[in-house]
Amino acid sequence: MSELDKAALLDRIAVLAREAGRVILPYYESDPIVGSKYDGSPVTAADRAAEAVIVPVLQSLTPDIPVVAEEAVAAGQIPDVSGGRFWLVDPLDGTKEFIQKRGDFTVNIGLVSDGGPVLGVVHTPVDGMLWAGAVGNGAWEEDGSGNRKPIAVRKADPAALTVVASKSHRNPALEAYIDSLPVKESVSRGSALKFCLVARGEADVYPRTGPTMEWDTAAGHAVLLAAGGSLTTFEGKPFLYSKPDFRNGFFIARGG
Repeated sequence: MSELDKAALLDRIAVLAREAGRVILPYYESDPIVGSKYDGSPVTAADRAAEAVIVPVLQSLTPDIPVVAEEAVAAGQIPDVSGGRFWLVDPLDGTKEFIQKRGDFTVNIGLVSDGGPVLGVVHTPVDGMLWAGAVGNGAWEEDGSGNRKPIAVRKADPAALTVVASKSHRNPALEAYIDSLPVKESVSRGSALKFCLVARGEADVYPRTGPTMEWDTAAGHAVLLAAGGSLTTFEGKPFLYSKPDFRNGFFIARGG
């Protein structure tokens, strides 16, 4: 995929994420219908409606690239990703935030190639913000009026870090790790928005010691990489995709 192709595709995926966000909002403004996924976590009608918007468009735009989408996987629809390139879609990341009407939920669309994310879009429907990035092309954010500006990670002060962590998935391992850092400020946010805060230079570190799936992280990971950040395991190894069951281990996202 050429740099020009990536830029054009990223623009189209940004539009698609906004289309999905518009589908989600009426559910958010009413009482969401809540059920349970295979792992016991909540799912709403909005998840399914947004995914029904996203998947056909991706299949039309890139018919040779399989789409791994959260709700489809939950229904047993798992495509062959052995070719090394595939989409990862979380139509509504942060369902607990959505149900509790806290606004920190996102639409995540990421493209993986040879084990790593190369392109991604994260959109927060409530405030209209959108973050996008293609590795090698840089990253940008766009407000609800379409105003766009480039973003990049900041150089961290190693003695005074701003840490952003999960709002709904705190645990003793996470608290212990944060306590080991020279923290100036600790921020709690939901969904993939945490990646975007690091990517735009608002936070320095995002650690995760709870369970996530690849569709939770691919889009935000791509934005972070495009903005100059990094994501590794706690052991400092590369954070790779196409894992068994698409299940992630612990990770640390960092800015500059």
